[in-house]
Amino acid sequence: MKYEHYTRPSVDDIFAGKQSKYALAIAVAKRARQITDDMQNDTGKVYDKPVLVAVDEFAENRYAILEPDIDD
Repeated sequence: MKYEHYTRPSVDDIFAGKQSKYALAIAVAKRARQITDDMQNDTGKVYDKPVLVAVDEFAENRYAILEPDIDD
């Protein structure tokens, strides 16, 4: 995927059924860091921006955000 033609998925679509948008931000940041570390180990390959890749992975449900149950 080329980020020049990137269409952002809706945060609501990615985060359906979750409690906190903060959890989404933290999960995407952590996954983007993992992608960056992997990119440093694989020289010569061209990748999209790590944050865009992470957002796409969450949008495609490749990764799940686990949250504790909240007792009201």
